[in-house]
Amino acid sequence: MTLPASADTHRIEPPNWWVGMRDTSLQLMIHGAGVADAKPQLAPYPGVTLKASHRAASANYLFVDLDVSPAAQAGELALTVGGTTLRYPLLARAPGSAERQGFGPKDAIYLVVPDRFSQGAQLGLAGMKEGVNRADHGGRHGGDLAGMRKHIDYIAGLGFTQVWPTPLLENNSEKYSYHGYGATDFYRIDPRFGSNADFGAFTSEARAKGVGVIQDVVLNHIGSGHWWMRDLPAPDWLNQWPQGYTETHHARMTLQDPYAAPSDRKRFTDGWFVPTMPDLNQRRPEVATYLTQMTLWWIERFGLSGIRTDTYSYSDREFLTRWSARVMQEYPRLNIVGEEWSPHPAVVSYWQRGKRNHDGYVSHTPSMMDFPMNSALLAALVEDDGPFTGWTRVYEGLAHDFVYPDAANLVLFDGNHDTPRMYSLLKKDAGLTKLALAYMATTRRIPQVFYGSEILLQSPLERDDGRVRADMPGGWAGDPVNAFNGTGLTPEQRDMQDWVKRLFNWRKGERLIHDGALMQYAPLEGCHVFFRFDAGRTLMVALNKTAKPVDLPLARFPERVAPGQRARDVMSGQTQALGERLTVPARSPLILEITR
Repeated sequence: MTLPASADTHRIEPPNWWVGMRDTSLQLMIHGAGVADAKPQLAPYPGVTLKASHRAASANYLFVDLDVSPAAQAGELALTVGGTTLRYPLLARAPGSAERQGFGPKDAIYLVVPDRFSQGAQLGLAGMKEGVNRADHGGRHGGDLAGMRKHIDYIAGLGFTQVWPTPLLENNSEKYSYHGYGATDFYRIDPRFGSNADFGAFTSEARAKGVGVIQDVVLNHIGSGHWWMRDLPAPDWLNQWPQGYTETHHARMTLQDPYAAPSDRKRFTDGWFVPTMPDLNQRRPEVATYLTQMTLWWIERFGLSGIRTDTYSYSDREFLTRWSARVMQEYPRLNIVGEEWSPHPAVVSYWQRGKRNHDGYVSHTPSMMDFPMNSALLAALVEDDGPFTGWTRVYEGLAHDFVYPDAANLVLFDGNHDTPRMYSLLKKDAGLTKLALAYMATTRRIPQVFYGSEILLQSPLERDDGRVRADMPGGWAGDPVNAFNGTGLTPEQRDMQDWVKRLFNWRKGERLIHDGALMQYAPLEGCHVFFRFDAGRTLMVALNKTAKPVDLPLARFPERVAPGQRARDVMSGQTQALGERLTVPARSPLILEITR
């Protein structure tokens, strides 16, 4: 067959690769008119071998399998497909890339919705189906990478050491495209956010200022405007149903339920979220390989410190095992956190690396989002205490850490882009909000804070995504309130912002919080008390949610503290000699460093 003469008519993904990867296999997906039956030829290149090629159902896709051995050097491959020679870059890996340190218990994560955080540039909208309209709560508001880069100092100044932006990939849809969870091109930053080069500049500057970048990766689905949808490689590239569109029922427990009907399990994983989010079939080998290589490409190309995986359990289980194993093979110290929106520790722990599961399932994903503790914490702060309510929820929630292989590596969050704002859920009570943040910052978890929590952003209590993901005040020219420089903030907002800054900057340097042991005491009188400690030092955390001060008898905590010791309040710096009782102010956390 004869192909078009220009290599520009071909799309190759991944667009480049690297020498020195631990797994030497590489599969190129080549898309071009009539390319499927071509017999590719690789010009001699030391250390690189063309192993095989095959087509799918479409005449316009060719899959080429290469082996890039450890002997290969950086350079450019020449791959002839029909009458066209395609140039393919092989790059050298950055020094230390494989050994990069991912995020962990020493870190605190700041979650940003890029479209709603800050606008730093007026970017062109050529070819984009949806423009900017800040008056539309569900529309694009124009935040971008330049705006995020402009405020890296703000994020670092608050004490956060990692930033997680919701997906930045191209989402070229008619409407509701700003959130990023319906990719239309897996290898392109949405031009309304900037370019791939802009993303590289952002990640580089963030790292230089002590802030790692976590990429939000969606493996389960794409957007209906994805370029594949104009020419699917094969009908089973997607999970399709004989009866037509079938939506997932979100019954996630079907995967662990020993009594679940197989048809229910299939509907959970193979059903679509919405008609505009086609569900990918990761049981097809080329889809699985594509998604795995795509993940590795972003990590390597932009020096990421971790991956957050959206709708984790909705993907094929066996694929998730292979995907997580391959990522951790290439980056053994990286971290991956999965989203499993369940209130049950047994369900969330099923997906964490090291768990010995009842059905033999094996995962290599190190971390999960701690939805069970998030639910327990928010409920505890607004309920009366009882045998099963209030602080008991938090106490028993942490007691369930025995089901996790690595509880300290879970990510505990105040809220996210899919949940009502914490301050609103806590009845707009700044004291309760401080208690929640103090617990997140001091317990055995990795804390994640949603942008704007530090200035008490609000939302409706019912789900309203557009208002939950409200614009960060001061992110746009002319905003009358500016969170970044304090203009127009109320005294309560200023106080909270300053308090969050002190809390997380203290946490950043406190090793007892990063890796110390934990001992908790049963809650009494509206107070929850626990200690972080090692052989030489002790921190005491007392959380009082009542409307009056509580006097705690220190005799309740004989293993960890005694009268006569000295205590320094880590937030105020004030010191005191401990007597028989300790007063915890109303609606407040008290964090004390205990010395002999």
